[in-house]
Amino acid sequence: MRVLMIIPAYNEEESIFDTVTSILSYRKKVDFDLDYVVINDGSTDKTKQILEDNHFNAVNLVMNLGIGGAVQTGYKYALEHDYDVAVQFDGDGQHDIESLSDLLEPIRKNEADLVIGSRFVGDVKSEFQTTFMRRFGISVISNLIKWTTGQRVLDTTSGYRLADRAVIKRYPIKYPEPETIVHILKRKYRVVERPANMFERTGGVSSITPIKSIRYMLEVCSSIVIAAFMKESE
Repeated sequence: MRVLMIIPAYNEEESIFDTVTSILSYRKKVDFDLDYVVINDGSTDKTKQILEDNHFNAVNLVMNLGIGGAVQTGYKYALEHDYDVAVQFDGDGQHDIESLSDLLEPIRKNEADLVIGSRFVGDVKSEFQTTFMRRFGISVISNLIKWTTGQRVLDTTSGYRLADRAVIKRYPIKYPEPETIVHILKRKYRVVERPANMFERTGGVSSITPIKSIRYMLEVCSSIVIAAFMKESE
């Protein structure tokens, strides 16, 4: 099985080296082929220089496309290079590479098409716990996804997710994580959550402020309702 780690990165000079080297170290321990690609999303700091100096595999976008565009670039890379599984993996050091093998199991057993690494299921207590307000927002979005699709997803905003070849081919373009779940469920793909450890950011500053969190939740909730009534493209 060939697995590709997609690492979107925007101004991650403080953490991108450790993120990539953690993958290089981890792949020595697994029984599947593990590769990576960094999608440098028009960074203005030293991210590109670090990638070039260390000869890391990367796609350097000429302008900032945002997380949606960066992730979509990664999925297109996975499709063109014929990978079996694509894994979204944050460049800021928050996702624990040691959780990967367990997250991969439902796909290896043909029990899922999309696996979401979750802080809110199972016995794994994630080292990173988000704020009360963000947990409240996640809960609201979770209930809305349940209402529109009939399936409960707890960690709706998790960016740690694994897609099999079928989902790679049809991964929704431009949508944020929660809305993507709706589109994938409507296309009758199997979505499961599995426990995943996550850390605090190892560097940089999150772009999500309290005001942006409220606006994000309102926009996502509206988009989910609209997505529920959209006809999915073939």
